[in-house]
Amino acid sequence: MDDITILALSSPAEPQLKMLSALPDHANLAVGERVEAFKNLAPRADVILHWNTSRALLEEVWKMASKVRWVHSRAAGLDTLLFPELISSPAILTNGRGVFSRSLGEFAVAAALFFAKDLRRMTRNQAEGRWEQFDVEELHGRTMGIIGYGDIGRAIAERARPFGMKILAMRRRPELSKDDPLVDEVVGQERTMDVMSESDYVVSALPLTPDTRGLIGGKEIAAMKPNAVIMNLGRGPVIVESELIRALEERRIRGAALDVFDCEPLPAGHPFYRLDNVLLSPHSADHTSDWLDNAMQFFLDNLDRFLKSQPLMNVVEKRLGY
Repeated sequence: MDDITILALSSPAEPQLKMLSALPDHANLAVGERVEAFKNLAPRADVILHWNTSRALLEEVWKMASKVRWVHSRAAGLDTLLFPELISSPAILTNGRGVFSRSLGEFAVAAALFFAKDLRRMTRNQAEGRWEQFDVEELHGRTMGIIGYGDIGRAIAERARPFGMKILAMRRRPELSKDDPLVDEVVGQERTMDVMSESDYVVSALPLTPDTRGLIGGKEIAAMKPNAVIMNLGRGPVIVESELIRALEERRIRGAALDVFDCEPLPAGHPFYRLDNVLLSPHSADHTSDWLDNAMQFFLDNLDRFLKSQPLMNVVEKRLGY
């Protein structure tokens, strides 16, 4: 391949940019978080790396970069990134899907154990110097319902299965997982209510699209077992937050473990902060010490494939949003 030009939409202070020193000698690179940083190289750019800036900047740079053939997003979720011109263009879009799945899978199991063993009660009693024996539950034999059985969903199943849990999965195209040895049953979206009613632990791992926004609302939450726990590791607005809060306050379900929210950061005084049946993560369930290094390495690995004219990993169906 001849010279390649890459535009990295990022604060120049990001430590992971040092990893771009591995770029081939024939690569031209522009880095910045203002449109002025890209005016010289944008007209001949081949690749845009959207690292940590706004969609507005990407849209402005896109207008100048008519030759771009590939856009990569560090994030897995694309609901705040996509815009009509990018969707309709022939440019390939890839994302960080899978880079962070392992840690999210561990969080789901940790949250299930948090409720099964009533760890909040244990830590509260320890802090109060109280010796109070009580019964705990096993995960063995319980059903983990995974709504959105993609890469994150499968990472959850891989970690829940060794505990002896039954895996009930829902995905838009269930035929893609019909032979998956981790799954006891895979169903389509029309059976969301069955997943909600049959599961002891329900995990939403869905991206945010017009089809998934508000997918889990009052009716779906009402179908849950009284002792069931719901988790959200995908995008906040997939679950109707007001309905979830009401169910938690009224103790109609056992609890919730949440990593994503309608509004982030979660504002002061939000009900989730005071509810003792909520395990709250500030959208950091996948923030391992090396998560950003891994994200940049994934881009570099994909760039190597791009330079060799090989198929890219994590190609997004832009019109579907994932």
